[in-house]
Amino acid sequence: MKSKFFTASLLASALFVGLGLSPAMAQGTNTPRIDNAQQAISARIQQGLASGHITPSEARDLYRRDREIDIRESRYKSDGRATPQERQQLRTDLDRLSADVERMMANRDVVGQRGNTYGIDNRQFNISESIDEGVRSGRINRREARRLYSRERDIARHEASFKRDGVVTRQERRQLRNELTALRAEVERMMRNDRRGRR
Repeated sequence: MKSKFFTASLLASALFVGLGLSPAMAQGTNTPRIDNAQQAISARIQQGLASGHITPSEARDLYRRDREIDIRESRYKSDGRATPQERQQLRTDLDRLSADVERMMANRDVVGQRGNTYGIDNRQFNISESIDEGVRSGRINRREARRLYSRERDIARHEASFKRDGVVTRQERRQLRNELTALRAEVERMMRNDRRGRR
């Protein structure tokens, strides 16, 4: 039995050395509980998106936060060791993210079908993606992007206000669609004016 264990240990050590890692280093960067928590949160966000409990724009923000945690985890592991403090920080951040996901799921349950605005949320998400693309390509400068994002936040505030009583009326939907149409037209106008290099 001892010889089998010794052989397995030698094989594992050889594998780590072949990968350029020492066994201690591999142990120091192993974070299975954190990785499992991230996978569970990602699956929950996907579930919320599929069921309509989490809007596309909310999902985008949640995934951005998840990516930031992932980047921080990689940075912590880059020296071959994630310290107990670093692991605790990652767990705290993941707990907060998980709590926010569950809060969004619960809030959407309370609002109910009559208050849903999935079509409007999809339009908001697409406009936000277009603004991001405009900034990346240089067609929209940072000052313009701030103004566009501010208008987008105003529309989101109007939507939240309309949903407060659990019902979004036909007139409220029309107002949101009109605001989004105007914002979309402004984004498209800026995207057509190729002014790259302006900052």
